[in-house]
Amino acid sequence: MAKAVNTLAALSQQLRTGSVSSRELTEDSLLRIARLNPALNAVITSCEDRALAAAAQADKALASGDVSPLLGIPMLHKDIFCTRDVRTTCASKMLAEFIPPYSATVVNRLETAGMISLGKCNMDEFAMGSSNETSFFGAARNPWDTARVPGGSSGGSAAAVAAGFATLATGTDTGGSIRQPAALCGITGLKPSYGRVSRYGMIAFASSMDQAGPMARTAEDCALVLSAMAGSDALDSTCSDQPVPNYAETLEQSISGLRIGVPKEFFSHHLDAAVADAIDRAIKELEQAGATIVDVSLPSTDLGVSTYYVIAPAEASANLSRYDGVRYGYRCENPADLEDLYTRSRSEGFGPEVKRRILVGTFTLSAASYDQYFMKAQQVRRVIANEYDTVLDNVDVIAGPSAPNTAFVLNDQSKSITDMYMEDVFTIGANLAGLPAISVPAGLVNGLPVGMQLIGRRFDEARLLNVAHQYQKRTDWHTLSPDLGGLV
Repeated sequence: MAKAVNTLAALSQQLRTGSVSSRELTEDSLLRIARLNPALNAVITSCEDRALAAAAQADKALASGDVSPLLGIPMLHKDIFCTRDVRTTCASKMLAEFIPPYSATVVNRLETAGMISLGKCNMDEFAMGSSNETSFFGAARNPWDTARVPGGSSGGSAAAVAAGFATLATGTDTGGSIRQPAALCGITGLKPSYGRVSRYGMIAFASSMDQAGPMARTAEDCALVLSAMAGSDALDSTCSDQPVPNYAETLEQSISGLRIGVPKEFFSHHLDAAVADAIDRAIKELEQAGATIVDVSLPSTDLGVSTYYVIAPAEASANLSRYDGVRYGYRCENPADLEDLYTRSRSEGFGPEVKRRILVGTFTLSAASYDQYFMKAQQVRRVIANEYDTVLDNVDVIAGPSAPNTAFVLNDQSKSITDMYMEDVFTIGANLAGLPAISVPAGLVNGLPVGMQLIGRRFDEARLLNVAHQYQKRTDWHTLSPDLGGLV
């Protein structure tokens, strides 16, 4: 265990004072990826020439007096964001050679802000998984212990930030896929409110829950990046036109008098006892900072996983129907007829977990099952959302664990499919309700990171980032990084 690499905010200051150049930062990051990625498998595609050219342009802008906070900072994208002229795979054989003719809005906005894209991060195939083990390109590994998973689906992004490949990576969160890997890798990860960030060009999994967000060392870094990522987009009809504040401006506000709700259901039999102790200490730290801790209840918490695994596969079944071997993506060899083309292209192009969810989703959307499963799940989703709204009418923020356990071992044969799905038991509720949530490093258990989750009111990311920042001013968990000396 060692002290962490520089934060994004610190590097930004160094760039503006001229003590380091964007090219130097970019070269250092590319060298680190080349040296460590063979052991971690966190990056699928590296964009060295493109990154160095962008860094040269950033240095010119810096020399001319441009003080944009993100200008010249190297970063990585989860390989779910379409990037013009760069292979975008979604970690699937189906898209293994896909090169988009356009970029996602998130990619364009961060590029406009001057950030340098180093490449694309590994992930669970089509964002379906909690361990990064479903990737067609092989599992990413946790830098804290390479025999363990980094979490998922944004596991490659989390591992890359933890390993110091870059101070920032983008992620997406459908049921916890930013927060759970952030917790397991000891970094900060923010899932914004549904609609806060455009989904245009983000390859769809479950359209009513997918949301892009930043993964970085600190809440301050996430605040700087979210201000650039967020905002209305004419290309995404689900993107909100709510004004985007300067999130960095409110980070230093006192949390004295803030009411923080702690749901008793988050400290259930699903939660490892040592993780529970770490989260309890983290919540006490917030109390010592002046917050008032309030016991609350979210009685439908245990229904969240089953509700999610009806709705998300149903939406995935519809979204992934476009991959038919005709228009783009993987196409089987020598199909006998159209039906054979469809069947073999999809059977050969999708991995087991994706096929499992397509089958479940197609079943729940069938005429015989629609009312019994899909409609019932939507009704329960409303119940869950109402419970969160009721609690947040009486408290400012909800606090609890991000994940029930620390990082588990790769290829853990003791874990059933249901066990894997339960890794998201504490995160799914925020997605079903469309609420913002953040995970911050909150301790170590047997040398492995633990994350505390904070959930806020819709479009109140500023408050979450403020609370997370104040917590990080009082603790040093976010400054720790794994010892990577044995990986080279």
